Amino acid sequence: MSILNVLIPDFALILLGFVLYRRTGWGIDFWTGLEKLVYFILFPALLFYATARTPFDFDHSGRLLQTALLATAAGIAMGWLAKPLFKAPPMVFESAVQTAFRFNSYIALAVASRLAGDTGTSLMALIIGFAVPICNMAAVHALAHKKGGLGMALLKNPLLVATVCGVAFNLAGLHLPEVVSSTLSRLGNASIALGLITVGAGLRLTGAPRANGIAAYFIAVKLLLLPACAYLIGRALGLQALHLQIAVMVCALPTASSAYVLAARMGGDGPFVAYVVSAGTVLSVITLPLWLLLVR
Repeated sequence: MSILNVLIPDFALILLGFVLYRRTGWGIDFWTGLEKLVYFILFPALLFYATARTPFDFDHSGRLLQTALLATAAGIAMGWLAKPLFKAPPMVFESAVQTAFRFNSYIALAVASRLAGDTGTSLMALIIGFAVPICNMAAVHALAHKKGGLGMALLKNPLLVATVCGVAFNLAGLHLPEVVSSTLSRLGNASIALGLITVGAGLRLTGAPRANGIAAYFIAVKLLLLPACAYLIGRALGLQALHLQIAVMVCALPTASSAYVLAARMGGDGPFVAYVVSAGTVLSVITLPLWLLLVR
């Protein structure tokens, strides 16, 4: 399957969400409810279904996880380098540093599914289960003086809970009944399309940022330097082709739109984070195909 055939359907759904949000009168309550449905019900169903039924090769999966987590750590370190490099307005660095390493799980699973079907989905779900808590902790750390409760938030994270339960179910040698498997499969399929539509609806491209330099730096780290780290680490660890694709791809993804929610809820500069996330998502239309082409 060509790179364009992998990515165009997903970016088309993001564009659809962008247009629908601006051309329909469905209201903010509709979009908020849709995002909650995806985040709390549909997406966890997909993660549990993928991890519960796909056998894991823990030798190769372990190296894949090692690559993804080492690259994520590098992204966190490069993000924090912005603090001495730029004189940012108050709360700009603290709010936006997360855009250097957090990734959009909806796009991740959509692309992984098109790359390698259920195998790609299960591998990506495994990365999400380990990387999301690390990214969340690093993101909250910069804003920690505003609000606490990180540990409880992680325990209640539906993506983390679904992945852990799915892996445990798998390792226990259990099997899903056909009716349950079919139901979860349909919920999972719905989550990918609706998740991508909500990504497009959340794009905010108006309003010039007040800190152009640091915004460009965070975007460059996320879309260029972080996947480069994953590529070098993966090659050094001898990842097989599919696992190298998955590792580089997850690091090349734009930042999750939930970064804006976190910044806004913890007293940070939400509008600036929304702009950086949106700009990175648009630019990833160019950078993501290039990275996938490099590692195909």
